[in-house]
Amino acid sequence: MRVLLVDDNALTRYTIKSLLDKLGHEVVAEAEDGPSAVKYFSELKPDVVFLDLILPGRSGVEVLEDLRAVDPAARVVVVTAVDQDEIDRRLADKGVSAILRKPFSYDDFKTLMRDLA
Repeated sequence: MRVLLVDDNALTRYTIKSLLDKLGHEVVAEAEDGPSAVKYFSELKPDVVFLDLILPGRSGVEVLEDLRAVDPAARVVVVTAVDQDEIDRRLADKGVSAILRKPFSYDDFKTLMRDLA
């Protein structure tokens, strides 16, 4: 799978990229903010986007809406440490493919990627 990583934390991006590489997936770009994410998404058309909820400038929910405007069928995995039912409902209403809670294990990540395939 071709993946776009969107997270303002370099260590989180590195960790997810390493796991994706290990599982045979390709990270086509990394973005630290919403505008970069939308630009890369529009240009590269990745198979899936890993999107942090807390980003500088615009929230991950707002970025999700921007991605949906470009492609309503975009597959987005939200990566977050936020664990609130209200956020989960909002994300489900916006059609996220999955929510990956930080911290996560390798087995959790591997299962997620298998389910996305």
